Amino acid sequence: MTNLPPTAVLANLNDTFMNRVYGHLTGRESSISRRLILIVLLAVFVHVMVRIIRYVSEWIVNKGHAQRNPFDFVTQQPKFITLIQLIAHGVTAVMYFFAVGLVLEEFGVNLTAYLASASIVGLAISFGSQGLVQDMVIGVTLIFSDALDVGDMVEIAGTVVVVGRVEEIGLRFTKLINLYNQIVFIPNRTIANVSRFPLGGVYAYADVLVPSGVAPEKVAQIVENAAKGMWMQFGAIILSEPTISGVETATGGGWDFIRVRFQIWPGQGNLIETTFRQQIVSAMKTFHANYADWQVPVTYRAMAAPKITKPPADSAPDKPAV
Repeated sequence: MTNLPPTAVLANLNDTFMNRVYGHLTGRESSISRRLILIVLLAVFVHVMVRIIRYVSEWIVNKGHAQRNPFDFVTQQPKFITLIQLIAHGVTAVMYFFAVGLVLEEFGVNLTAYLASASIVGLAISFGSQGLVQDMVIGVTLIFSDALDVGDMVEIAGTVVVVGRVEEIGLRFTKLINLYNQIVFIPNRTIANVSRFPLGGVYAYADVLVPSGVAPEKVAQIVENAAKGMWMQFGAIILSEPTISGVETATGGGWDFIRVRFQIWPGQGNLIETTFRQQIVSAMKTFHANYADWQVPVTYRAMAAPKITKPPADSAPDKPAV
């Protein structure tokens, strides 16, 4: 072990990164206390600037996302905000990591050795927490992919199957809110399959058969009142105002029907198949005593299938002229 004179030790302590920066900017040397204060002030300044930029960015993204949102609710954590938080946390962690190294250098610790030892410790921690690393990798993948987005209605299959609205896509967990208003945290590494419901819900179509001899306008009014009443009473399940078509005629069959489209929470079609159907059947019995459940069929689909019009049976293709 080499015994250095006090002047050499003092020279080594003064030969630090911050001292060289301070001397380059001011043209004179500084004391250790002054350099420590400068390191702390720079760290606090960078931290405050990162937080300001983060909050301003989140405010801008949230405001724009709320204006584009087709539903009544406003999502609190659009996916881009998760990316902003990731960058902000990363910059803050790196900044404090180097600030601690600069402080230790002022007390004689070699900065290069500090960085090398921190890298080894970080590698050991990553091997010891593979689940955490896997969560973070999958979280970043979800953020940059279009597998799901904040505000989507999804079904996530993994160790369990969860249906809910995406509230946040994080580095460790994806957060959903289910039908019971429970906040469900799903570890990212357990996500095996993601199913997105189109436009935030499931479309349930109820076709109300118009009884023969009854004015379709009367039936349409009854159906409209029942559908809107259901929406007002079960707003947590029926996600938007029902859409009621005009009177349609089944080509070939000759019967008239009125179609009601509900946008409902996934898995809650029983509300339409029982409560709404029974209300309509009960109302239609005042016109026709034998009106039955089968005359109000309920179907589910993402979009209406195109109608194919067949030519009349007696029609034949034109023969070419001889």
